[in-house]
Amino acid sequence: MGISSPGIGSNLDINTIVSQLMAVESKPLTALATQEASYQAKLSAFGSLSGALSSFQTTLNGISDMSKFLQLASDSSDASVATASASGKATAASYNVNVTQLAQQQALASRGIASTTSSIGGGGTTTLTFEFGTISGGTLTDGTYSGASFTENPAQPSGTITIDSSNNSLQGIRDAINKANLGVTATIVNDGTSEPNRLVLTSNKTGAASSMKITVDGDAALQDLLGFDPASSVQNLRQTSAAQNAQMTVNGIDINSASNTISDAIDGVTLNVLKLGTTSIAISHDTSAVEKNINAFIKSYNELNTTLKSLTSYDADTKTAGPLIGDSTVRTVQSAVQKLLVSPPAGLGGSLTNLSQIGVSLQSDGSLALDSAKLKKAMDGNFDEIGKLFAVAGTASDSLVSYAGSTLATKAGSNAINITQLATKGQLVGTAAANTTITAGVNDEISLTIDGITSTIKLTAGSYNAASLAAHLQATINGMSDFTKEGVSVNVSQENGILTITSDRYGSASRVGIGGIGAVGLLGTDPVATDGVDVAGTINGIVATGAGQFLTGAKGSPAEGLKIQILGDTIGDRGTLDFSQGYASQLSKLFDTFLGSNGLISSRTDGINRSIKDIGSDRDALNVRLANIEAQYRKQYSALDVMIANMTSTSNYLTQQLAALANLNQQ
Repeated sequence: MGISSPGIGSNLDINTIVSQLMAVESKPLTALATQEASYQAKLSAFGSLSGALSSFQTTLNGISDMSKFLQLASDSSDASVATASASGKATAASYNVNVTQLAQQQALASRGIASTTSSIGGGGTTTLTFEFGTISGGTLTDGTYSGASFTENPAQPSGTITIDSSNNSLQGIRDAINKANLGVTATIVNDGTSEPNRLVLTSNKTGAASSMKITVDGDAALQDLLGFDPASSVQNLRQTSAAQNAQMTVNGIDINSASNTISDAIDGVTLNVLKLGTTSIAISHDTSAVEKNINAFIKSYNELNTTLKSLTSYDADTKTAGPLIGDSTVRTVQSAVQKLLVSPPAGLGGSLTNLSQIGVSLQSDGSLALDSAKLKKAMDGNFDEIGKLFAVAGTASDSLVSYAGSTLATKAGSNAINITQLATKGQLVGTAAANTTITAGVNDEISLTIDGITSTIKLTAGSYNAASLAAHLQATINGMSDFTKEGVSVNVSQENGILTITSDRYGSASRVGIGGIGAVGLLGTDPVATDGVDVAGTINGIVATGAGQFLTGAKGSPAEGLKIQILGDTIGDRGTLDFSQGYASQLSKLFDTFLGSNGLISSRTDGINRSIKDIGSDRDALNVRLANIEAQYRKQYSALDVMIANMTSTSNYLTQQLAALANLNQQ
């Protein structure tokens, strides 16, 4: 390899010369770097703007629900007796509550067992069936009933577990019951006697209708330990706590509840009773929640406004401009937001139509400010209307028609509703009175298909009347895991001994089918099946889509995506539903056009990224050209270096020869 030392022959500083020449040639690179830095600054600025818009949109979405503005506050004069919570359906009022009895669960205890791990019985397969219902009449002596009756609760599913040689100890039975999630909790209590271990079964639900009946089919030892029927002599468990309802009066009206949490006594109010005694419950408008929501709106908007100002302003002191000063995209964002804020939301029909009426005003610096006194006055006079200024709202003239949802395509305005068909439930009606005697292996098993889900159920053998059989059938069906995990349930009724099984679902997907060895005995030959139908009708004269009880506006119509629930039994004109989109909803919708993948800001940043990419391509091309120029300069100056070196060598030779000639002449 040769060694290159530019300028060594001529004393020319070729590296310095080339470096200086290349500094001049490289000035376009500096210009490109400056331009790229400017684009990067804009890109970062748009990132800040997007973040501020997204943060504001999060706040907007949080207050676009009317329920956020219709909250009610509750206060109890004695919170140790009862407390309350209220939804938007409640009415501001005061209620005097006198609690005379608390709801409680039933508890049953077994006789003592010496060991918790020893096997009980021979280990043969045994089925434990738990039913829940009401114990009536008779007397209770030392935890045992005599002369009582048991009525099964059709609203509380029954359930079964299997005990065999793998789990026939006290611990195994406890664990099997708890694992099955039947609505019963099993524990083992040690009472300190010679046979101290007692299995205690406690109903998970309070209330008189949650008393237990336990049928044991199989091993006699397990039957002797766990069988419990309060209406018969089979009571091998002792009741240690009776199931009972809560009892109270509300403004002098008697209230009886299966739970200590009562949600159906006062419309929109949930009472939580804690002990016996009296208290006064006051329900009032939660003005603090409304003010909190409005302040959150103002704070988030002002943060966006601050970001916009910092990105678009000029600092005269530092003589620096914001990275987006004069940018057309930012001007579009600012203009659209401010225009929306000063325009009344479409579809509002009340007395409040703009922000200034509730004390929210736009300041000269672009920020929003709140006049709390003006807001308080508005809340005192028009509390129910304030939420409509911010949220999506649907108000129907028919009390049995309600707003259920909308989409971005839904237009604000009044919508006329006409119903041509009401939604119905699928059902199966018997053609003969049911056989009320259920015999194991003979007529106890049926296969049901409900709303497209199929499961096989086994009824508990025994003698029933038509009402108790209907209750048992309903509780058994609704306790099947195949149905419960899919949210499927039924109602079973009877008339003159003829059973009807009705799906709890509305619409065309609602249907009931039956088969199995017990089918004919329950419903007769060829029971009549009727599938459910969807609600049908028009919104603003245009045919809407029905699904169950919900009617949805047709695509392309002003009511597109408007979802309305239709209750009641009236066909024909059902009045109007006024749909409006408040400021929060409209701003969030506007921000979608800014922030979406094809939105305004995305398009702008895509353009900036393309420009940065083009700069990169230009820089690469320029670097290649500069490398060629530098190579040319080095080639040229290297040649000059050689030429000068040769000329210097010749000059030195001639000088030497001339000096030699001069010496000869002197001799």
